[in-house]
Amino acid sequence: MADTLISPNIGDPIDDERLRRFQADFRQEPRNRASMNAVATTGVNKVALDRQAVVETDFSFSVHLPENKATTQLSSGRCWLFAALNVMRVKAIANMKLDDEFELSANHLMFWDKLEKANYFLESVLDTLDEPTDGRLVNWIFKDPIQDGGQWHMVVSLVQKYGVVPKAIMPETESSGNTAWMNRMITAKLREYGAEIRRMHAAGAGMDDLRSFKEGSMSETYRMLAIHLGEPPTDFHWQWRDEDRNFHRDGRITPQEFFAKHVQIDLDDYVCLIHCPQASKTMNTLYTVKYLGNVVGGKPVEYVNVPLDVMKPAAIAQLKDGESVWFGCDVGQFLDRDLGVLNTHLFDFESVYGTAPRLDKAARLDYGQSLMTHAMVFTGVDLDTHDQPLKWRVENSWGEKGGDKGFLMMTDAWFDEYNYEVAVHKTYLSAEVLAILDQAPVELEPWDPMGSLAG
Repeated sequence: MADTLISPNIGDPIDDERLRRFQADFRQEPRNRASMNAVATTGVNKVALDRQAVVETDFSFSVHLPENKATTQLSSGRCWLFAALNVMRVKAIANMKLDDEFELSANHLMFWDKLEKANYFLESVLDTLDEPTDGRLVNWIFKDPIQDGGQWHMVVSLVQKYGVVPKAIMPETESSGNTAWMNRMITAKLREYGAEIRRMHAAGAGMDDLRSFKEGSMSETYRMLAIHLGEPPTDFHWQWRDEDRNFHRDGRITPQEFFAKHVQIDLDDYVCLIHCPQASKTMNTLYTVKYLGNVVGGKPVEYVNVPLDVMKPAAIAQLKDGESVWFGCDVGQFLDRDLGVLNTHLFDFESVYGTAPRLDKAARLDYGQSLMTHAMVFTGVDLDTHDQPLKWRVENSWGEKGGDKGFLMMTDAWFDEYNYEVAVHKTYLSAEVLAILDQAPVELEPWDPMGSLAG
């Protein structure tokens, strides 16, 4: 007897009667036709743009740090690197008395990040040899082994191992600012290497043989990265003239020495706070994510989940003391790139559709409507007479176009809804929050929304 495919009964289909009712509902409301005519020729974000919210946009802030020229990540997902380097370059500029054109090389850290991610991927393959090929974990590991995105602690691991260099020492290449082809080719090879390791294991190969194969795979990966990005310097000659026209010379210096001498930040003194109100998470708890990282043996990705009334005061205190704040958010929500505004009241979708999205922050995380997608830097905050935040000034890495020469304005209500993470110095946290760092971290699955990478 031939197999019979039986479709499950999943509910009511759209029949003719229901379709006629939908059509009648649409046509009886004149606003719907006006909206249809408008959106047919103009993007819905422009049609829904609330003029009052635009008029009320203000780029003045009661706390406003000195700033440098906006950087640009181009067509790459390196926002997390640019944001961290933008924090660090403030220190370097101050220590060396440089002008605001100075940048640290994102290409340098990107090279090491890609190489380390390749190693992390292959180690993850070795760690999951007996997992089913069609299982969720193996699928996740193979999904995107060297994507551009990252997290704060992944920056820490890279800088502590490889240091930093000025952009002039390892400048941008075509592939550093346009990563699609590089990622595509190296990803194809890494999946090939991972598949071969699993095939060798299934055929009875021992760990020594698997690691020998992995070593050759890593050498090939290095070669491909060097072709796209150039080779990072092991040391370099550094000299400069400061803003007072005084000449300085370091001579030969390694990237690690450059960071220690000219940036002078103890990255171990920073804590990643997240605000994740999902019912599956608890506040005042330390979290980590399985198989999330870049440097094997580096700094683990760890978050302290705290209420907003802990996160925001810490960020404000750091800004008041003159230090910018790295943060991660869902940048695509209620954003106008030309205006440079992040505002939950920026678009009046209710007037266009007769409805608007209404999930709360926890539900958006639960059901895939939101997660952290982008990292930037707070360089200011506007406080009211009660020292409460009204809006935040944001340094982005999309160049100088849009906003205030590339800087954005974020309302405090937007912070509440779509900001997920800040990296702050331990100085600005209470003893109770710091004690959470002594907890054994709760491990989240790799596909948890808190495992997303900023790009």
